[in-house]
Amino acid sequence: MNVLAAARELDAEGPVCDSCLGRVFADRSHGLTNAERGRSLRVAAAIDDDEPYEPTDTAECWVCEGVCAEFDAWAERCAAAVEDVEFDTYQVGTRPPPLLEENERLLREAAGLDPSVGEAFKSEFNREVGKRIGPLTDSTVDFGRPDVQFTLDIDADTVEVDVHSAFVYGRYRKLERDIPQTEWPCNACDRSGYVGSQPCENCGGTGYLYEHSVEELTAPVVRDVMDGTDAKFHGAGREDVDARMVGTGRPFVIEVLEPRRRNVDTDRLAGDINAFAEGRVEVDRLGLATYESVERVKGLDASKRYRAEVTFDEPVDEADLAAALDALDGATVEQYTPHRVDHRRASITRTREVYEATGELDDPTHATVEVHGAGGLYVKELVSGDEGRTDPNLADTLGVGAEVTALDVVGVYGETEPFEDPAYFREAAPEPPEGGPEQSGARETTTDPRNDR
Repeated sequence: MNVLAAARELDAEGPVCDSCLGRVFADRSHGLTNAERGRSLRVAAAIDDDEPYEPTDTAECWVCEGVCAEFDAWAERCAAAVEDVEFDTYQVGTRPPPLLEENERLLREAAGLDPSVGEAFKSEFNREVGKRIGPLTDSTVDFGRPDVQFTLDIDADTVEVDVHSAFVYGRYRKLERDIPQTEWPCNACDRSGYVGSQPCENCGGTGYLYEHSVEELTAPVVRDVMDGTDAKFHGAGREDVDARMVGTGRPFVIEVLEPRRRNVDTDRLAGDINAFAEGRVEVDRLGLATYESVERVKGLDASKRYRAEVTFDEPVDEADLAAALDALDGATVEQYTPHRVDHRRASITRTREVYEATGELDDPTHATVEVHGAGGLYVKELVSGDEGRTDPNLADTLGVGAEVTALDVVGVYGETEPFEDPAYFREAAPEPPEGGPEQSGARETTTDPRNDR
């Protein structure tokens, strides 16, 4: 293609602004805007033809109908639309008028050019408006998942703003029993609190089966501090409602929808959450996280360490208990879906590893047992046997009935790497707790001073 000849043919189709002319040759040369490229072609053609140079007024362009003169105005509108929103990154998308896209096609066909040659109008509009937004808002373009997405609808003359979620990672400790991780709606009244015109007897008219949850004691605080419209709680698994979560705490991510603030002080945020929870729940290791942190927390394989208070049907000898626990230490366990969860779990046999099993008698019929095992290991059933559904188990090995009367989760660790990977944080990553696979003492007991009370 002879560039000057093609430029002359395009220019002969009527008033075509520098941007629309240059856009056809966007794959030629680098470091130029399309407007600079179009003007240069006009100047070169005028010199080659020994004719006076005649600029074209963008407002008279039949292709874009003057829209290419509005880059600055659209950028200013975008900046005004987010003047009360805190963000670091953005991206711009454009919905061009169908007529403009048709004009682009006609322009190229008139010069015998392929309709797809050069650059599309919306690509130029995205870039030219986008590069003006940064200096106006002290932010940078992100072509992955930005904090803010601008969509420019030229026909409708509107700027649409999508403020993407912010994410806060942390670990929580649940210090009281009978608190679920997430809100537990009453299924009798469908969380309304009423059955017909009467208060629901199943939930006492509250709409929920439990007064508090980890979600309810943490997520609203993060939502309010970040000035979002809502918040979602994502946990790395969950403990039983009647179990405490102590020691290392359990990893979680709180997703805040449409936040107006996102660069918050996480130490102060942890203090706000802990004050609000009033000792029921506490959090630490908070950090501003990325979108990918949700999948990380929910998908990373994790091992768990448990401390169980066990009651035996008959007196047990210390040496027998030690021998039974030693038999479970390092064992591969087959667990058919336990009775207590078979209404919500598939009926299958799961194979899980016991990494370590230790314990000591408190008196002849009571013991404290600690188990470190692979994620998904049912510890209550490892102790009781669950009527033969778990094999091997402590009760059968001892030859004495056994039941867990109180259970604490004292450690949650990534199986092969810590949850606190710097790649999933917007700032310095929190330190992982001791006792995980990244430390040489991965199976050392993790204790918590609150449990000594």
